[in-house]
Amino acid sequence: MEMNDNRTGQEDMKYETRALPEPDLHAPVPGIKKPEPKGNFVLAILDFVKTLLISFGIVFILWTYIVKPVQVEGNSMYPSLQDGSIGFSNVLGYKLGGLDRFDISIIYLDGGNKYLVKRVIGMPGETVSYKDGSLYINGEVMEEPFLETSYTSGFDVFTEDFEEVTLGPDEYFCMGDNRPYSRDSRYYGPFTKSQMSSKGVFVVLPLQQFGVKSW
Repeated sequence: MEMNDNRTGQEDMKYETRALPEPDLHAPVPGIKKPEPKGNFVLAILDFVKTLLISFGIVFILWTYIVKPVQVEGNSMYPSLQDGSIGFSNVLGYKLGGLDRFDISIIYLDGGNKYLVKRVIGMPGETVSYKDGSLYINGEVMEEPFLETSYTSGFDVFTEDFEEVTLGPDEYFCMGDNRPYSRDSRYYGPFTKSQMSSKGVFVVLPLQQFGVKSW
């Protein structure tokens, strides 16, 4: 009688054994964020400070030599500029070309803590006066084309007369366009060139006044 031997062939089978890989103790664990090295944090702070300083430097150069932000307070320049108007004044143009008659200028008072927005009327070395509603420069009548007659005609006296003022070699006589509501050279006296910082206003807001005013 024959018997099947279940072990037939099994003894001839060869088993392979493979070594398991060594575990990587430094491998990231899913769901757990590896803490940043302290050195990277310090570098990030230094990079932020560097960016901040560069930004401040750019703003300083921009405001000192090119344009500076301006906000009109009050109605002394109405209707040319409205109360609350926001824009930029031309520093570069002032430094390169100076001031011309009827330019709008930014004038600083009280050691630079306060500024006025006025229009240049009289230039250095000139005489300025007002008589019977007319501007006189060096004794001759000077037209003021920037004044809107539709507005000025609503006043019995729009500009009060004042006696002749003689300007020095570094002095400017400036007035607001809205003469009955403006404190200007008639109140403060002539302004010196050192008090002027820029000229013209590029109005950004309000949108209905958007554009250049005597740039």
